[in-house]
Amino acid sequence: MSSSPAAPATADSQLGHALKSRQLVMMGLGSAIGAGLFLGSGVGVQTAGPAVLLSYLIAGVLVIIVMRALGEMAAVRPTSGAFSVYAADAMGPTAGATLGWLWWVQLVIVIAAESVGAAGLLATIWPQLPVAAMSLVFMSVFTCVNLLGVKNFGEFEFWFAILKVAAILAFIVIGALLLLGLLPEVASPGFANFTAHGGFAPKGWAGVGAALLVVVFAFGGTEIVAVAAAETQDPERSITRAIRTVAWRILVFYIGSLAVIIAVVPWNSESLKSPFAAVLEAARIPGAATAITLVAVVALLSALNANLYGASRMIFSLAQRREAPGFLAHLSSSRVPVAAVLASVAFGFIATALELLYPEKVLPALLNVVGSTCLLVWTLSLVSQLILRRRADRAGTVLPFKMWAFPYVTWLGLGILAMVFVLALLTEGPRMQLLSTAALTLCIAAISEVARRVRARG
Repeated sequence: MSSSPAAPATADSQLGHALKSRQLVMMGLGSAIGAGLFLGSGVGVQTAGPAVLLSYLIAGVLVIIVMRALGEMAAVRPTSGAFSVYAADAMGPTAGATLGWLWWVQLVIVIAAESVGAAGLLATIWPQLPVAAMSLVFMSVFTCVNLLGVKNFGEFEFWFAILKVAAILAFIVIGALLLLGLLPEVASPGFANFTAHGGFAPKGWAGVGAALLVVVFAFGGTEIVAVAAAETQDPERSITRAIRTVAWRILVFYIGSLAVIIAVVPWNSESLKSPFAAVLEAARIPGAATAITLVAVVALLSALNANLYGASRMIFSLAQRREAPGFLAHLSSSRVPVAAVLASVAFGFIATALELLYPEKVLPALLNVVGSTCLLVWTLSLVSQLILRRRADRAGTVLPFKMWAFPYVTWLGLGILAMVFVLALLTEGPRMQLLSTAALTLCIAAISEVARRVRARG
């Protein structure tokens, strides 16, 4: 695969390679298992009924295709700019810069939302905890984690992911025991809920489509694996292993969890506001609501940590390519882009303070603007893979990791994304979100193009 011109790299400008393969694998799993699964999956069930399983299956297939495409490109060229660099290689520097800045803006906004959200969830268990102070503590702690080096970040993410995966597996096991009638003094609900209350698809294909809009965003964040691959000890082997092992496990965890929820809790039940807690309470597990809330807090803090890492590496890459101020490419003696980390977290502190001053006003508005970013990242990643793979095939380049049945599977992914875009445009709330993200994208593209021309004249 060809590459576009970039700022020359020296040994001093390179990031370290302290991430281990096991950390990258668990990061891939953890990035797809967020608070949205533990607390928000009930929305999808209520939208489509049991047929939400089809929505999750379609979204899961899409994510597997996108991860495979990113894996193919990352195995050839592991870089902290990941899909931003690949878009620049395939479609020119403006496309790459636009995608990089758009993703960075999304992450720094989401960082603030996650710190406030985690503090708010903890306050539901211990009301005496001040939300403002806790959210700022979370921001400070994970800023320090990221400044201490990628090895420390990787170890934090590894154990965060272990906790989330363990929670999912325990939930599936408890659900299976409940459904099989193996829990003492607890009657099995059987599998009647799959067809009761209006059948498997009570809202028809329209419900499946509406739920797809809800669930596709649950998988957002998986692309961070391609960013982190650049700092692993053996990038080619690590990214290949991560993609191969993570993809099918994501489907097992999501589909398995949702199947248990649907079997135990009627799709039209109010208790689906906290679906995992509802299942554990049906199994008479003491402290179920508290346990799930704590797991959701872990999921949010894990996402905060990962997103701060991803944002800092993306803006570092942009600076290396002269698409961001040069000082953001400077590294410490431990090969940490300190300025990039601090720049990424600075907006998070500001947004967190604004959200605490004006609750439910600032962050919802900001999140709405960047809400469809993952769809654009995935679309341009697939387009980049399509272009770069054809170039590689024409040049006779041997690729260490390939997309299945190219180009048909890539086109399948683009077809699923096209369907999601159409559904979003036909639905009022998602339509405004998509149009807002599109407007922001055009603004960033225009600024990037103008800045490049100004630099060229200078």
